[in-house]
Amino acid sequence: MAKARTSPLLGELRAELAALESQSQLRHLAILPETNFCSNDYLALSRDDRLRRAAKAALEEGSAVGATGSRLLSGNATIWESLEAELAQFAGAEAALYCNSGYAANVGLFGCIAGPADLIFSDSANHASIVDGIRLSGARKVIFPHLDLGRLEEELRKYQADPGRKIIAVESVFSMDGDRAPLADLAALAVRWGAALIVDDAHATGVFGEKGRGLASDTGPVLLATVHTCGKALAGVGAYVCGSETLKQFLINRARTFIFSTALPPYVAAQMRAVLPIVGAAEDRRAHLINLGTHLRARLRESGFDVARSDSQIVPVVLGANERAVQFAERLCDAGFAVRAIRPPTVPAGTARLRLSLHAGMSVALLDALVSALVRIRDEMPAPAYSSL
Repeated sequence: MAKARTSPLLGELRAELAALESQSQLRHLAILPETNFCSNDYLALSRDDRLRRAAKAALEEGSAVGATGSRLLSGNATIWESLEAELAQFAGAEAALYCNSGYAANVGLFGCIAGPADLIFSDSANHASIVDGIRLSGARKVIFPHLDLGRLEEELRKYQADPGRKIIAVESVFSMDGDRAPLADLAALAVRWGAALIVDDAHATGVFGEKGRGLASDTGPVLLATVHTCGKALAGVGAYVCGSETLKQFLINRARTFIFSTALPPYVAAQMRAVLPIVGAAEDRRAHLINLGTHLRARLRESGFDVARSDSQIVPVVLGANERAVQFAERLCDAGFAVRAIRPPTVPAGTARLRLSLHAGMSVALLDALVSALVRIRDEMPAPAYSSL
């Protein structure tokens, strides 16, 4: 029997995977222990029976299990329009548009809101979905150092006379450092230099703001759009873009990720409608979550760990070298703590880390046990050999 020929391309792909492994950058899917510090389920609602019942009731009442097409074809439904009205009210916006994911929302938004004649000023720590949306738009981009507002103003001044739209893009809570953007100061800069502001509120929605509406809602008319994901504190799937009715209609007509995606099934909308009053009333959970973050950061700093500039429910432990971060994560998983190593290109070279994501179902005792495990692992490991890997 003739030996099957292997495509040269597969050999090249294998070589690239081997190179990633040699740099401790190869990623794997894994089933994690139950004590999960990787989850973005910030309010601990993903197993809430009230949400299970809402989805079940919608299906039992005849809701379709598939959308059958995009929203512009056969996938629209009255329940989506009702949900969008409620989401806009929740966020304090004029209108909202539901998308299939936070990634699709950002890529669709940035991909259509600007073009080659325009300038987007983007924080260096912005999520990959913002980066990819800017690339898709073809707009010129100016990357400013993370939350360096002085540098941002220098760049705004430098390009003041340039024609075209000018847009500042930031996250309200940054997903890798866990720090919060000074949105009032950013809005003031936008007004001063004639720019619009777009804020990804993904990690603030449900956690910060009045009734969990997020951090960006009170930024003022300079705010062009906010992006809110539903797969984190809202314990669902999808995302919504909030802004003016004009922006919503523009996205419906121009956002490729919306136009060319099959809609989510309508029972998802029933679940998301059910979660909004639960989130709005979750003040005790929010307060507990913030207290957990404060306690964990204090314990980690006391123990000599670098937690960057975190001031939220996301607490990084910056370890430097890729291999060291991987080893810490493996040892923690062996000890029953689900933690994953975050490495370049997700974070800058030399800043590989553990990203500890807290949720309201955790206890102070659990966090203390985690810190003790981290200290024990550090004491048992050789001193780090400083490397850019």
